[in-house]
Amino acid sequence: MFVYLDNSSTTKQSREVTETVARTAEETFGNPSSLHRLGVEAEKALKASRKEIASTIGAHPDEIYFTSGGTESDNTAVLGIAEALKREGSRVITQETEHPAVMECFDELERRGMDVVRIPVKSDGIIDMEAFEKALDEDTILVSVMHANNETGAVQPIKEIGRLVKKQGKALFHCDAVQSFGKLPIEVKAMNIDTLAVSGHKIHGPRGTGFIFVRKGINVRPLVRGGGQERGFRSGTENLPGIAGLACAASSAERSMDSNLEHVRGLALRLISGLKENIPDVEINGPEKDGDPGSDKWLPYIVSVSLKDTRGEVLLHMLEQKDIYVSTGSACSSHKKGFSHVLEAMGVSDNLAEGALRFSLSYDNTEEEIDYTVKALAEAAKEHRKMMALARRMGR
Repeated sequence: MFVYLDNSSTTKQSREVTETVARTAEETFGNPSSLHRLGVEAEKALKASRKEIASTIGAHPDEIYFTSGGTESDNTAVLGIAEALKREGSRVITQETEHPAVMECFDELERRGMDVVRIPVKSDGIIDMEAFEKALDEDTILVSVMHANNETGAVQPIKEIGRLVKKQGKALFHCDAVQSFGKLPIEVKAMNIDTLAVSGHKIHGPRGTGFIFVRKGINVRPLVRGGGQERGFRSGTENLPGIAGLACAASSAERSMDSNLEHVRGLALRLISGLKENIPDVEINGPEKDGDPGSDKWLPYIVSVSLKDTRGEVLLHMLEQKDIYVSTGSACSSHKKGFSHVLEAMGVSDNLAEGALRFSLSYDNTEEEIDYTVKALAEAAKEHRKMMALARRMGR
């Protein structure tokens, strides 16, 4: 049995999206900036995709700008806002479990001399709101907090954070919604979000596609300059086939959001209960660890677990031998040394962090796949722990 449970790293492009991409590439191949008929047709298709995507988050089409993905969108928002507002204040705020696409931008801002505040999270991965409120002062120009964490599925109180930022009056609020878009409802106006980052390949869309929402009237300095495409905000000839595929994936995700979420939640709870029943010394990392199936603090598409006295990378490869594909954490940081910065921020011990695995689900996973995975991991953990115990006895 083939089981793919690494959907937070990337999803399999859907057949509907693939057909849309191929059809657009073959039939609408003109440059949207060209003045002739083929260019006009391409521009119409581009506008249609922009409108389709805007409707999924309650935005105006003119507030959507196409990018190469979540990393570019995050970089553009954080660095672009900081550059635009640097004369109005020096404080920028984020939290400790952000994706590297945001964290490394804040590291860069700190090198430039800005006052960077990184808010801690609690043991469940949710931001410490008391610390956030204390940090949000009149000198703050930017707040960046992700919607759903890419390693644990912890869902941050975005609407409350947006309300506080709005109340402060001067700061802008950026939200990395790469993991939550298409899976949880997002209304940018109601959540007081000023900029939002989304990636196509997390929702069964094409790789190398994404968009950034920028609220009308917001000043964000462009990072990519050139021919003035995307109304001067993001130069470079638009990837129209990819954009059409992105719009297709976004609309499909919105239509099926409720049913997909219900299905995946059932699978996630089945996985958690199966692991707890069949594997000794297993811990859940995240808000769902208390077993609340209806928690609004957890995105059930992501389940992070730690197995005491094991090494997650070894377990990953043992599962791979049985055609089960998982990860030990974020794919964007899997080649870096050390334990997950997310688990470290949550206070997870080194022993448990070393034995961490991330299961990230999709709407096309099944109960049979979950049961097969539980059985395979139970056998792998038992075998691996025996090997670890033997190595300790031999003094290795």
